[in-house]
Amino acid sequence: MTFSRDDSAGYLANHLARLFARELQARIKPLGLSIGTFPALLVLWEGDGLTQRELIAALDIEQPTMANTLARMERDGLIQRRRDPHDGRAQRIWLTETARALEGPATAAASAVNAHALAALSATERATFVALMRKVVAGLQPDDGAA
Repeated sequence: MTFSRDDSAGYLANHLARLFARELQARIKPLGLSIGTFPALLVLWEGDGLTQRELIAALDIEQPTMANTLARMERDGLIQRRRDPHDGRAQRIWLTETARALEGPATAAASAVNAHALAALSATERATFVALMRKVVAGLQPDDGAA
């Protein structure tokens, strides 16, 4: 049996992710945003005041990557870090007014990318596609008891 990238779910998912990222980057760059900070912004737009550890868990990324992302976001005026009033060792991440103002245009850009990418699918196919992706993502997540 030979390996065919055209029949490989992993290869196709990676290729699809790169295509999504390329189009999203083109749409959010004029807003002063990058594809690297966008996932963190999405989580923070849902509710800011999170710790770095909470962001790491929400995004399922490594600590050094998150630290670098937050440093860029702070440099770009998108976030502020403030000491947790209940735990002086922890810092919480808060969106700036600049970042809050970008939510509408940035999420509209992401919606446009999704609409463009899925335009060839019927409404039922789109719902099935997204549901199947969620199922695959859930299947690849470590078990709750895993270290």
